[in-house]
Amino acid sequence: MPTHEAAGGAPQDYDVAIVGGGLVGASLALALSGSPRRVLLIEGVAPDSSAQPSFDERTTALGNATRRIFQGLGVWDALAGEAAAIRTIHVSEAGRFGSARLRAAEQSIDAFGYVIPNRVIGRALWRGLERAGGVTLRVPAKVAAAEIAADGAALTVIGADGTQEMVSARLLVAADGANSIVRAAAGITAQIEDYDQVAITAPVLTDRPHDGTAYERFTSSGPIAVLPLHGGGYGTVWACEPARAASLMALPDAHYLEALQERFGWRAGRLLSLGRRASYPLRLSRAEATVGTRTALVGNAAQGLHPIAGQGFNLGLRDAALLAERIAAASGDPGAPELLRSYSEARAADRSGVVRFTDSLVKLFASALPGASLLRNLGLVAFDLSPPAKRALARVSLGFGGPTPRLARGLPVA
Repeated sequence: MPTHEAAGGAPQDYDVAIVGGGLVGASLALALSGSPRRVLLIEGVAPDSSAQPSFDERTTALGNATRRIFQGLGVWDALAGEAAAIRTIHVSEAGRFGSARLRAAEQSIDAFGYVIPNRVIGRALWRGLERAGGVTLRVPAKVAAAEIAADGAALTVIGADGTQEMVSARLLVAADGANSIVRAAAGITAQIEDYDQVAITAPVLTDRPHDGTAYERFTSSGPIAVLPLHGGGYGTVWACEPARAASLMALPDAHYLEALQERFGWRAGRLLSLGRRASYPLRLSRAEATVGTRTALVGNAAQGLHPIAGQGFNLGLRDAALLAERIAAASGDPGAPELLRSYSEARAADRSGVVRFTDSLVKLFASALPGASLLRNLGLVAFDLSPPAKRALARVSLGFGGPTPRLARGLPVA
């Protein structure tokens, strides 16, 4: 990926400056690439670099609304060949009788979602940006300073070679993650709740091919997600308390496989081999507001979720899709207070609903209160016997309220 040289001299003026070119930021830039707006995307690490944390070997489960958004952005064809369809979801708790199964065919859909490596998604988005044009790219580059006023934002952008560029924008978008520097510059605080868990991710191969089933297994040492991968095998996410995670990360591969097999069970078959392990702490972060003066927050800058239900990126992408829609539909100032207020209000119900849903699941299945396990299992049994509940869960990818973005409905941005 080439570095776009700083212009130097007078400040470069843009309608929208997006800080952060990860999965959500790149998607927003691509959604705006066909608009008449002058758009700048600033990203600190080249998308094809091994140091790019957003595009590593971790996998993401994309809901059907996300698939439609990517179709609208013109990148789904590049993703479909490496996507594994989730056609069944199996939820259970170790040592208990309760379980629930959701089958896509029973909901008259082909799949609940698709599991794709983050590196594949990132590659498709950045290639889409290169083809589409219409967006100025500064990569690798970082924001060294940001000043936000009522009439616009002023940024000091430093390129990889030390070149300094002054940039002004009528709207500044924070897509730079849970520790967002843009959010801080806008004076927006965030609540952080530590789940006291660390997620260990790793691909595994088993002795039999998968049938499109995704498993969520709740155990005494934390939830384990086992997701089908294209070409066979599974992506695994094991969330456990930090000391346990540290000991598991230190194990040789064969011993880690044994521990994972013992905790998860044999539903996916015998675990034969293990890919590269990675780990990261699990926290719930919620920005106190999703907009500020000349500023909008999307993705993890607005909210960072536990991966228990696989909703974090899907929620963040709906942020980006609706913000792009509001910017494209506006005839005037993209950073006007009324536009930002409209975006924030439109996203509020979906955001709060998904946050409550995922946070409640984490705490429900972590509870050791007397009778909690029995109640959880009775709930799983009741859910398994309730077609309306299954239909409601199958529609989660459309959001938990508020307007569904046009792209998520198969319509163009504007």
